[in-house]
Amino acid sequence: MKSDIDALMKERNLDALLVLGNAEHNPPMYYLTGGGHVSKAVLIKKLAQPAVLYVNAMEREEAEKSGLKVVPMRQGAMTELSQRPKEIFGEHDLLSGRVGVYGETNVSMVLHIESRIKDELPNVELVGEDQDDSLFMYAMEAKDESEAARIRKIGKVTTMVVDRVREYLTSCDVRDDETLLKDDGTPLTVGDVHSKIRLWVSEQGAELPSGFIFAIGHDAGVPHSAGSPSDLMKLGQTIVFDIYPAEAGGGYYYDFTRTWSLGYATPEAQELYDEVKDVYDKVIENIDLNVSFKEYNKMVCDEFGRNGHKTPLNMEGVITDGYVHSLGHGVGLNIHERPSSRPNSSDDNILKPGVVITVEPGLYYPEKGLGVRIEDSYWVRPDGIMEKLAEYPYDFVLPMKKWKKE
Repeated sequence: MKSDIDALMKERNLDALLVLGNAEHNPPMYYLTGGGHVSKAVLIKKLAQPAVLYVNAMEREEAEKSGLKVVPMRQGAMTELSQRPKEIFGEHDLLSGRVGVYGETNVSMVLHIESRIKDELPNVELVGEDQDDSLFMYAMEAKDESEAARIRKIGKVTTMVVDRVREYLTSCDVRDDETLLKDDGTPLTVGDVHSKIRLWVSEQGAELPSGFIFAIGHDAGVPHSAGSPSDLMKLGQTIVFDIYPAEAGGGYYYDFTRTWSLGYATPEAQELYDEVKDVYDKVIENIDLNVSFKEYNKMVCDEFGRNGHKTPLNMEGVITDGYVHSLGHGVGLNIHERPSSRPNSSDDNILKPGVVITVEPGLYYPEKGLGVRIEDSYWVRPDGIMEKLAEYPYDFVLPMKKWKKE
């Protein structure tokens, strides 16, 4: 949480934080400012002192909504920092020390600022961190009730859009070759469904900054395939619908997946779905507080391995079928946050109060045109209870309203 930032700075021997870039779609800056129309800003936070936000003077009133001390500048704040770093750092008595650098912005500009700081402030050490292990990832890991409420709200938007897609698909006419048809009688494609999803998410005031997945057949068997726009929507093929919208402006994400088969499912697809759902249920039944998240990934690997599937724990190298990823991850201002369930994750990736995680087991066989994943997002409440942040049915076969299997 934000209250942990000074302790994390001490732990990492940082005298100050330097955060660069826009306030929107920039998790470290958004976390400290709350977002808003503030561009190319500079935020400096010295250890045990409040953050100060430097902005273009034209954006001063928008910046003041952050509640931080705002310093208006004639030019863009990043430009002025590159021109007079000694003066700006001197305002914070930062003529020496270790300064952590964060944010998402133009790399060339960051290198230019770094070069000028090195020239004018040789006793200042700029420190970069791996994103997955950065100070901000640790600070953001536990969410308070207000953050959970925002994720819960975007979860409701997510399931509303998913339900609209379900209603649209099941209402389509079906051609003799089991291809779905649009209202004008032409074949419905994955690209047509993608367009509907983007529209319906936008209508709810949310965004898809990291994209989404709606894939059928072979592509459903490749976990991060977004789906080929030209693929026809047909009955009896597995559809993986993984949707992860965020609040407008780069706010909090939700992450959710359902797998469908329209009209009917093949026996092989139904068996695969049942295996994934059984494993999902077992994880939810056994998940407990203050356990390393990767222990549940091991449980999933063991279960799938006993059923003859490849997993990261029974195979070496890259695997392209079976269980090919880990169980889940944290969710927040980034679509992937701590805690991680990867086998090589550090032991401090635990299910402690405040974390929001995904649980998303899956099995994939692209050459068979099969892919199944089930995913929900959960908040570990302060009382230790695991709360699913949005409810939605787990139906696999979706009956078509205008078609019956003969």
